[in-house]
Formats: sequence, C-alpha cells, structure tokens
Amino acid sequence: MAVYAQNRKARFDYDILETFQTGIVLYGFEVKSVRAGRVDLKDSYITVKNNELWLLNAKIYPLQPKNIPATYRENRSRKILAHADEVKRMIGKIREARLTIVPLQMYNVKRYLKLECGLAKSKRAFEKRERIKKRDTEREIERSLKN
Repeated sequence: MAVYAQNRKARFDYDILETFQTGIVLYGFEVKSVRAGRVDLKDSYITVKNNELWLLNAKIYPLQPKNIPATYRENRSRKILAHADEVKRMIGKIREARLTIVPLQMYNVKRYLKLECGLAKSKRAFEKRERIKKRDTEREIERSLKN
C-alpha cells in the first residue's frame, strides 16, 4: 500500500472520531498524476449533495499540463464512492452531532485508489494551543533524558 497524499492539517484542526475507506471518481490522467504524487488534500473537505458524498477543494495537478482538456480545473468536485448504507450513516451523524467529514489520506489498495476519510469534530483554538504546549514539553523531557 503506497500513500500518495496525507492531510496533516486535518489531524491538527480536528478530532478524528472515526475513519472509513472510500473510492473516488477520477479521470485517467488524474490517476496518473496522483500516482506521481501530484495531489494536495490540504484545505479540502467532503460535503453531501443529493445523498452523495463529494470531495471539494482537493487539488490534483496535471502530470503533463499540455495533455489535458482546456476546461480542466485542478480543484474540481469529485464524487466519493461508498456503500449506500455507509453514506446514510455518515449523513445521519453529520446532521445529528454537527460533525464534518475530512479526507485524511489518498493511497492505493491493489490497483485502486482509495481515500481515507474521517468523521471529525472541529477543535477550538485553545485546544490547539494546549496540544502544541504539551508536545513541546514532551520534546524537552526527551531531550533532557538523552543528555
């Protein structure tokens, strides 16, 4: 399993409550670009339209810019493929508990590209600062133990 892109910012900005694996609808040249690592999941999110999941703001940069359609947009909306019962469960949790779905990483399973998504709750600013302080103190302790 090769990981092509990770959304590290999502793990900092959100508490990930649950993760699930989905497929994604891509053009052929987009698949080649993803496998070359030319994908950016930062600031992307997943929304619900007509009881379907859609990935927004994920940028897939073309591998060969001259060999793509003139109307191609790097951050176009892309449909997420998941089982119907899983989609209904996610929609219910989003509406009930005011959660959001964020993409965490894009990787392959055998020959298929998969998107790991997380059901997440947004962190507040003080929680983020608290986590940074905790991480810094742990680093200081590790440094002092090494010396």
